[in-house]
Amino acid sequence: MPEYYKKSLKLAKALFPDEEWIVIEHNVWVAKSRLLQKIKEPNKWEKEMSQVRILTGRGSVAFFLPEVEIKGEKYKRCADSVLDGEITEMKTISGTRETLGGKFRLGYKQGESLLNSRLIAEKFPKRHSVYIRLLSNIHINSVKAKIAGVLKYHHGKGSFICYFEKIGELHTWTYEELRSLIGK
Repeated sequence: MPEYYKKSLKLAKALFPDEEWIVIEHNVWVAKSRLLQKIKEPNKWEKEMSQVRILTGRGSVAFFLPEVEIKGEKYKRCADSVLDGEITEMKTISGTRETLGGKFRLGYKQGESLLNSRLIAEKFPKRHSVYIRLLSNIHINSVKAKIAGVLKYHHGKGSFICYFEKIGELHTWTYEELRSLIGK
């Protein structure tokens, strides 16, 4: 099994202890309750699978979490997955820098809501990430600057993962690295 498999499985089980995890392809597991999405929303399912394959094809491990709403939170939907042992929300974006910033902000809140709503033992880091598949032709430095600007108001730990579809490049920056661009 890949290095992150045990770490990811442990976190997924801690978050959803009653869930059954089913392997559906190399390095991809899905909560049994989420498999209904494959039937009910095949387009959404395929979009999420094509997005995660970019990472699992490079050795990452993904556990798709159940689609649940979190009571008492402003952002009620929880993050999509545990990716390489970390809670991760995934988004596919086309549009402007403003669209990118808004979708990142939403994804950040979704991961944060899951961290705050679940009792996670101290052995799990309080980290969550956002993975964006960017279909627009926005320059890498412009993307970094936009996300850094959003992060100046948030103090959580994690990473921003961005796949630049137009140039076929995958980049990852920690939130701390991005905040350092604006001196926060």
